[in-house]
Amino acid sequence: MEQNGFTMQVEDVQDLNAVKDEKQVPPFLRSCHTAVVDGYIIEGHVSVADIERLLNERPDIAGLAVPGMPPGSPGMEVAGGEVAAYDVIAFDASGNTEVYASYGQ
Repeated sequence: MEQNGFTMQVEDVQDLNAVKDEKQVPPFLRSCHTAVVDGYIIEGHVSVADIERLLNERPDIAGLAVPGMPPGSPGMEVAGGEVAAYDVIAFDASGNTEVYASYGQ
């Protein structure tokens, strides 16, 4: 993220699920890490391009999530490794979801 112009503040916490609960990340969308970018929740391995699109479009959602840790998603690339098809899911405070972007389909 820093290589793409974002300033980061990292906070190590003992109970990441408590953070996800506080930020209202639906359990079925949870992944390995949670971020807040300009008020939006970013859950898991969401691409910089999707975050930039989110910040440009400013939809009325709580955030974006890539559930799990799909091989080939940003930060999960391995040279010559598997690339899984996956979706970036937009979610709102009520738990409504829709596909925001798809990769490897």
